[in-house]
Amino acid sequence: MAAPPASADTPCSPPPSPAAGDGPDRPVAKSEAACEDRSNVEALDRLLPPVGAGRSPRKRTTSQCKSEPPLLRTSKRTIYTAGRPPWYNEHGTQSKEAFAIGLGGGSASGKTTVARMIIEALDVPWVVLLSMDSFYKVLTRQQQEQAALNNYNFDHPDAFDFDLIVSTLQKLKQGKSVKVPVYDFTTHSRKKDWKTLYGANVIIFEGIMAFADKTLLELLDMKIFVDTDSDIRLVRRLRRDIGERGRDITGVIKQYNKFVKPAFDQYIQPTMRLADIVVPRGSGNAVAIDLIVQHVHSQLEERKLRWDLAALASAHQCHPLPQTLSVLKSTPQVRGMHTIIRDKETSRDEFIFYSKRLMRLLIEHALSFLPFQDCVVQTPQGQDYAGKCYAGKQITGVSILRAGETMEPALRAVCKDVRIGTILIQTNQLTGEPELHYLRLPKDISDDHVILMDCTVSTGAAAMMAVRVLLDHDVPEDKIFLLSLLMAEMGVHSVAYAFPRVRIITTAVDKRVNDLFRIIPGIGNFGDRYFGTDAAPDGSDEEEVAWAS
Repeated sequence: MAAPPASADTPCSPPPSPAAGDGPDRPVAKSEAACEDRSNVEALDRLLPPVGAGRSPRKRTTSQCKSEPPLLRTSKRTIYTAGRPPWYNEHGTQSKEAFAIGLGGGSASGKTTVARMIIEALDVPWVVLLSMDSFYKVLTRQQQEQAALNNYNFDHPDAFDFDLIVSTLQKLKQGKSVKVPVYDFTTHSRKKDWKTLYGANVIIFEGIMAFADKTLLELLDMKIFVDTDSDIRLVRRLRRDIGERGRDITGVIKQYNKFVKPAFDQYIQPTMRLADIVVPRGSGNAVAIDLIVQHVHSQLEERKLRWDLAALASAHQCHPLPQTLSVLKSTPQVRGMHTIIRDKETSRDEFIFYSKRLMRLLIEHALSFLPFQDCVVQTPQGQDYAGKCYAGKQITGVSILRAGETMEPALRAVCKDVRIGTILIQTNQLTGEPELHYLRLPKDISDDHVILMDCTVSTGAAAMMAVRVLLDHDVPEDKIFLLSLLMAEMGVHSVAYAFPRVRIITTAVDKRVNDLFRIIPGIGNFGDRYFGTDAAPDGSDEEEVAWAS
């Protein structure tokens, strides 16, 4: 395999002097090969039309780079490209599916560039860009050998795992998390690590065979074919395969003539008739991209997801509290601690001290609902003792930032080797929609009992979204325990109605939520009182600002 190209800022070194015995047939030195590759790339660059001022060349040796953050930075803002629409109705289900765009076209036609231009122009907070390149089938050893000799046809429909593509896109449209393979083009193989993506307002799926499967076509709400001149596509492919994938020019041209061009004529170009929109000249056609963006905006307006909190607040009035709710017994000690932390005159030190005591009692109470089985141990006196032991695999704590993380020390104190995850949900001040901004969950969480922690729950919005995220990671609903120091009846009903098998555990339940969805009489902004930070400018509770409720 040829060495990677030398840096564009560093002149190539002259080839070393021939050693004794070197003849005209000696192998080319690595530095010479690097210089030759770089020269080829620079020559190809001059043949390409300008894509856009300031746009950096596309770098991609793997289908999804694990180290890259899931966002797209533009000159004006940051767009999240691995997010999810967090709005769910009062049943805990997503009201409308995401809008899926298919981008087809020949190899190196500029599909990814067009996709990024659409994402930037759309100005929506949550977008997923899914590349068909991630879904090449795993090659056998014989196929690997053929690929190394440029004799394997990567441009045939049989080279792609369409079953995995369809199932992945279906889950993304439903707002669920998916595992996407990471494909390495230099070795023609999948990497061991897979990349996790979430559904979003808009999903853009791009690939040469984007319209080659009937089931896949049915999942696409809009189909776009990027039509670029074949000469330009060939130059781009030469530049990419030589400069980014370490191929030699002879092998690239051989593969193009043997597989790429025939596949385009036979499988790709005929799918142009299936497209809703054909974009000539690819990324150079600003008018077509503007029209696409206008249409997508109109579709998103029809699919707007809004949660009517006022309707949700009145939906469960006069209903008895659910059986899945467990409230810590209100002993004089517990009520005394509540009196201290609810008092607005309580100092921060005392607030923290008594909050921690309540958290410890709450965690101990919650652990009593875990499954236990009979077991027998032998005492130091040599006698058998019939006891109980935990019947699950592992316990994982997940805190809803920021207030929820204050409960982590109490959980660690009573659960040895407990794993911890975090979720951050914040409200978009422009749209009023809560958004999942950060998520870190331990691996293989689906087999664990999960203790979901937040200090106050008023509307139940963030708690429902956090539960939904856990369900998307295949955590069984009856293995989720929602813990909170204080909850409003509205939040209890909302969570229980949406997820009737989730265990809800708290130290107290207040009856009312006011017009601003603050718990009455409440505890105030728990995060500000605990961390000693100033309250939000409008005086609202933290759960209304960060939806940590």
